[in-house]
Amino acid sequence: MYIYNSILGNIYLLSDGIYLTGLSFNKYNYKIKVLPIFKDTIKWLDLYFNGYIPDFELPIKLENISLFTKQVLSILKDVSYGTTITYNELSKKVAALRGLNQMAAQAVGSALGKNPIAIIIPCHRVVGKNNKLIGYHWGIERKKKLLEIEGNIYE
Repeated sequence: MYIYNSILGNIYLLSDGIYLTGLSFNKYNYKIKVLPIFKDTIKWLDLYFNGYIPDFELPIKLENISLFTKQVLSILKDVSYGTTITYNELSKKVAALRGLNQMAAQAVGSALGKNPIAIIIPCHRVVGKNNKLIGYHWGIERKKKLLEIEGNIYE
């Protein structure tokens, strides 16, 4: 584990030694280590919080989540920096991926709440109808600030 101090509070990084397996605002009581993946994640977060688009991907591993949640998060990774997608739009994409006609936006929202790698897998880019700020596991104020960093201003 490594603790990254951000403008949004401490961010806790978890790894299996090779892959980034967690990035959250939850406090963990693990021994602090400095691993190569943490150094890369720190560089990524430094770029992000200073208003730059990180130009590299981090090796991540999604553990202990359902196939459905993995599918939702895989689609979400394609939502570009500075853009947003509605819960409804995301649910349509998930439905298409699963070969279904429709999917409840609430099911997608529930899956987003299980995202183990916040910010890097950008669940903060999912907004409600008419771009309304709703539903962020880490709080609407954090969601608003992350979107502002990316150039999206919400009152």
